[in-house]
Amino acid sequence: MENNQESRYVKRTQKDYTMSFKLQIVQEIEQGNLSTHQACRKYGIQARSTIVEWLRKFGNFDWENQTPSNMPKSPEQKIMELEAKVRLLEKQKTFLEQQAFVADKKAIIFDMMIDIAEKEYQIDIRKNSSPEQSTILKKNNNKQ
Repeated sequence: MENNQESRYVKRTQKDYTMSFKLQIVQEIEQGNLSTHQACRKYGIQARSTIVEWLRKFGNFDWENQTPSNMPKSPEQKIMELEAKVRLLEKQKTFLEQQAFVADKKAIIFDMMIDIAEKEYQIDIRKNSSPEQSTILKKNNNKQ
């Protein structure tokens, strides 16, 4: 039985976590919404040290002096952060474009399925108002 549990265990690495996920957790901790232990439990992160490392890399806390850092970031740091954000936004854009493409294809397929069903069973599935109904509706709206 122990062998089954060991075979199901999958060691995770920091590569498993997206940059946006890391930044979200850092932001929640810095705002005081979560402690590091609460974040571990909430998001299923195995070690608190993983979160502490993210806080050191991406947070606004001066770990040497144990005080919040008000020092402005160097231009290189700002450029690196902006480049990371640009990469993240490009990935999100690509993902959303792919989702839109899939949604368009699904709509086309559903239309084709409805056309086939209408021909096969000789019934109208789509709601189409007849020209008589649409002119009656226009006349009623004009009277009001």
